[in-house]
Amino acid sequence: MTYKQVKHLKTEDFKRLCGVRPETFTEMVSVVQERSPSKKKTGRLGKLSVED
Repeated sequence: MTYKQVKHLKTEDFKRLCGVRPETFTEMVSVVQERSPSKKKTGRLGKLSVED
């Protein structure tokens, strides 16, 4: 499932699927997005977003 599909789930279902609460997941995504631009990438672009 993609993040677009998962973000509409209830809190219990989200935790069951992802293993963390939605609030924790949002914090994790923000940390990864802060780190992401500083990495040097070569090759073609990725197909998945940070959330997926």
